[in-house]
Amino acid sequence: MSKLDFENIKRVVIKVGTSTLTRENGELNLERIANLAWVLSDLRNREIDVVLVSSGAIGIGTKRLGLSTRPRDVKGKQATSAVGQAVLMQIYQNFFMEYNQVVAQVLLTKDIFDNDERYQNAKNTFLTLFDLGVIPIVNENDTVSVDELGFSDNDNLSAYVSCLAESDLLIILSDIDGLFDSDPNINDDAKIINEVNRIDENLHNIASGSHNKFGTGGMSSKICAVERAWEKNIPVIIASGKSPNIIFEILKGESIGTLFLKRDCE
Repeated sequence: MSKLDFENIKRVVIKVGTSTLTRENGELNLERIANLAWVLSDLRNREIDVVLVSSGAIGIGTKRLGLSTRPRDVKGKQATSAVGQAVLMQIYQNFFMEYNQVVAQVLLTKDIFDNDERYQNAKNTFLTLFDLGVIPIVNENDTVSVDELGFSDNDNLSAYVSCLAESDLLIILSDIDGLFDSDPNINDDAKIINEVNRIDENLHNIASGSHNKFGTGGMSSKICAVERAWEKNIPVIIASGKSPNIIFEILKGESIGTLFLKRDCE
């Protein structure tokens, strides 16, 4: 992964999925969240600007309201998100305070990317927060968004945020180790692809042809996010979120997960 100058990365967007924040029973993994807060706070101490794009609000809201299943209708998602987002931010606030790190909640809707004035206002907010040493914690504003006009998922949201914040790198942490040449759930000989320089039909087929956690809505959405980030030549790394300390290893330039680094036009 030597093509990417890790030493000069000064701004990074990190996306964590629900699977990273919760245990198998759906309860919050507080140990991992505490570790994540420590890692990101240490990055700020190194004067690296950090944005955290965090999933989990709907899942947390579902648990807090005592619902047996995650709602599927728009109204249900909006209500559980409203409850869960407040809980999630309170948890983040408590953990980041342990390291004297200030965080800010930023809720976005996709329509700001279609309006120059609102786009610039959002960009100015991020830049000012960076100047103040604050870590923005971003999620979609689910209480007012609708499926047809939303980001579709937080993988894509993180790509939009990377472009908005002009980041040097997007790291997507999930329950997968990276992109494999075939589905590791059904093929024991599947090998991880360490670096991708272009996205073609074959790559989309690899992503969409997988199953379960690795499959559609998982890796497929991440490939779409990579394409969005590449529009601004932002490299992307997809890696496992089991240990947030992996972020340190990534920024040291170690071969972790899959690096998506767009090849320069010849």
